[in-house]
Amino acid sequence: MSSTAKTDFFTLFRERHSVRHFDASYKLSEQEIKELLELAGSAPSSWNLQHWKFIAFTEAAAKEKLLPIANDQKQVVNASVTVAILGDLQAHRNVEAVYGPTIQAGSENAYAGYSSHTAMIAQIEEAYADDSSSYRRDEAIRNTSLAAMQLMFAAKAKGLDSGPMVGFDANAFVQAFHVPPRYVPVLLVAIGKAVVPARPTSRFPVEQTIIWNGFEPDIATL
Repeated sequence: MSSTAKTDFFTLFRERHSVRHFDASYKLSEQEIKELLELAGSAPSSWNLQHWKFIAFTEAAAKEKLLPIANDQKQVVNASVTVAILGDLQAHRNVEAVYGPTIQAGSENAYAGYSSHTAMIAQIEEAYADDSSSYRRDEAIRNTSLAAMQLMFAAKAKGLDSGPMVGFDANAFVQAFHVPPRYVPVLLVAIGKAVVPARPTSRFPVEQTIIWNGFEPDIATL
């Protein structure tokens, strides 16, 4: 990586801020939105099961329907697109689509530390066997959040602005947009062009956020 590319990459991280006020006249094309979501979908995920599903709100009527569900946050309607990111509670059902072509090609080499694809798939099925545990929801939220962050960086890299939102009624969202029980709404991300700069925010000094090699015993009990 060249020094220029490295500088641009770090600049991207430092200049991404959450925006609330968007230019309602600025429109993204369907192709531009697809490119952003393709980049978001290249995020890592457990067993590469890709636990995300995206609902892209671009039409005015759909945005207006979403607005009260999102506590009347105006960025929902003013952004070029508001993306609802859903987590897949049954991501193990993606195994065939993800690994089928490789298996059919006859590749039974060790994968990700497993002796075979068969061993790996057996462990995936075991992990998802108990649908009453919190594992499915935890995995859905954990992996989907990686895709959401990647979406926001992809937007910034393309000269756009974004703002994540968790202040919405998930149950009302499910009802209004006919979300199947397989998926859980995780967050909304508004994307477009800012008309008001993001509000400045501070960050803890890195020394305040690092614990080297574990907590001290007396601290861990507090």
